[in-house]
Amino acid sequence: MDFWYLFFLILVLFNYVFSNIIEYLNNKSWNPHIPDELSSYYDKKRYDKAREYKTEKSKVSLISGTISFLITFCLIFFKGFGYISNQISLNFDSSFLQASIFFLLFYAINFFISLPISYYSTFYIEEKFGFNKTTIKTFFLDRIKSIILTILIGGVLLALSIYTIHLFKNSYWIYLWIGLSVFIVFINMFYAQLIVPIFNKLTPLDEGSLRKKIENYTKKVGYSLKNIFIIDGSKRSTKANAFFSGLGSQKTIALYDTLIKNHSEEELVAVLAHEIGHYKKKHILYSLLISIFQLGIMCFLFETCMRNPNIAESLGASQMNFHIGLVAFTFIFSPVGSILGIFMNMLSRKNEYEADNYAKLTYNGSALQTALKKLSVDTLSNLYPHPLYVFLNYSHPPLIKRLNNLSL
Repeated sequence: MDFWYLFFLILVLFNYVFSNIIEYLNNKSWNPHIPDELSSYYDKKRYDKAREYKTEKSKVSLISGTISFLITFCLIFFKGFGYISNQISLNFDSSFLQASIFFLLFYAINFFISLPISYYSTFYIEEKFGFNKTTIKTFFLDRIKSIILTILIGGVLLALSIYTIHLFKNSYWIYLWIGLSVFIVFINMFYAQLIVPIFNKLTPLDEGSLRKKIENYTKKVGYSLKNIFIIDGSKRSTKANAFFSGLGSQKTIALYDTLIKNHSEEELVAVLAHEIGHYKKKHILYSLLISIFQLGIMCFLFETCMRNPNIAESLGASQMNFHIGLVAFTFIFSPVGSILGIFMNMLSRKNEYEADNYAKLTYNGSALQTALKKLSVDTLSNLYPHPLYVFLNYSHPPLIKRLNNLSL
């Protein structure tokens, strides 16, 4: 057995075992004691419900992850990726058609496996714990829209990538990097205008006391904001959220209608102040630049994979082509991506503290604390996540640490 064949098998097995160990440790870290600062928000019954919710979700995640692991491991072990690629190559000459059929096949397999799991999660677990507002019609419409969007965007990116590789025989990773970077910047700028409306309705925030408070605050901190929207998150879930998107004149704040329903105006402006803090501290810009830098590393490693025929042979392919190279790259990049992800999460947690501090200094730290407590309780989140799980997976600091920071 060659090096790459063993490497892929061991890597997939290690990722599966390690991720489940971390998940197990996180589940076991649940502390029965309700923190004093949350005692007025959590009673014992609701706190036990939060633990049950986490347990139910972990079981589904384990089943989903195990199915994915078994399929991937078998495809590597029996060289299924290469066999399927070889069969497609025998019937189609076009590189684009070969790659399209290959990816569509695996996309379809993943879709039909994940569909019942997603259905169960939505209409049993989320329903059981009072979160689900999704109708069956909305559920399936979302999937249809996602399929269409994936095929359209994925098809365009695939065609442009293959064309770039054929056009530039050497160092094409640079041109792939430039093209994908432009795409990422474009999506960042126009996400709220182009993608969100496909799934949700965005309604401008009405004139009134909340809008006036927001406008007064943004003027005070020197933040120009024209686009303030309400998003109909309640059509799918009772969970509340808010997001910031766009750059320059395209800056947009969207508040979930569930957030507005469950929080006071002071809390809402405090949440907004936190989001503006990310912009003022240039977190969004720096994160975008880091993402583009990571994309460069990915493109370079992808070309490196494409130039190694031994990698294609280890997967059972008779020759290296775009789709086999991308599959191999996905495996090879996973440990690099995990390390980069840890550093990104560390940076993100630091940024969250800074945004919290900005909201505390420029508006109202107590109101933000109250909002964070309500959000945590309403989503039945784990108040005592395992430190290693936090280190590896959390982009936000745990609630207790954020509250302690805001109390300083």
